[in-house]
Order: sequence, then C-alpha cells, then structure tokens
Amino acid sequence: MSDALRQAFIAFASYGKGQELKQDMDNKNFSKCIKDSGIMDAKCITSTEVDITFAKASGLFCMALDSFATKKGVPRSTLEAKIEAASPKSNATQADAVKFHDDKSLYTGVYKNGGPTNVDKARAGGLAGLCDRSPADARGVKF
Repeated sequence: MSDALRQAFIAFASYGKGQELKQDMDNKNFSKCIKDSGIMDAKCITSTEVDITFAKASGLFCMALDSFATKKGVPRSTLEAKIEAASPKSNATQADAVKFHDDKSLYTGVYKNGGPTNVDKARAGGLAGLCDRSPADARGVKF
C-alpha cells in the first residue's frame, strides 16, 4: 500500500471519530470511502454490494479493492488512484444568517440591556436587600 493510499485510508477510517487517527475501518466508513471516491456506481457496485464485499473481505481493505477491480474490469491501481485523490466530504446543514439574531444592534427590550438577571441593579444587595431581617416577635411584629 502506497503512502498516499495509506493517508487516504486513515482519513476515511478516522472520519467522524473525533481527533484520534484510526488504523482500522468499519463498514460505515468503508462505504463512505467507496462512495466519496467515485467507485460506487448504479450498475455494478451498489451500496448493497459494498456492504457484502466488506463482510466477505473481513475488513481487509486491499482484498475488497481487488473484488471491486474484478467487478469493474479495471486494474486495482485505478481504484487506488481514485481513493488517493478523494477525501471525506461532509454534507452537513449550514445555518442561514438571521438578521434579528446575529445583529445585536437590533435587539429590543430586556435583551438590549444585556438580558435577564436575578440581581436587581437598583439595589446593591441583590435579593438579600428585599428581605427585612430586623428583630420581630413570634407574630412578626417589629420591636
């Protein structure tokens, strides 16, 4: 396995796994590798065929590539070149810009002044300033 193919393998094997680099590939990442590199097509290599080949090859990457090369009638080096040129693609949803959320100069009401708070700014003591803790008798009458 060439260095470029090994780097592509690690990139696809590690996709979606956080910061750690993986040395083994599961079925989901193998399918992503075959799909993103353009090897999968609608005629002879379908997603079902990819799953079956991965199970038959027991996770051996080169053995699965040999099977696909035989099915397509091309040398394995052609498939390796496609994988080396590919990288994992993410098709996540991007949030649209929202005028009233992103532009803080358009905020109104409580949020214009910094948002709600449980500390009353007029009273320095906060909530403790609202309570009268001066001495009183049992009925609450102040002395």
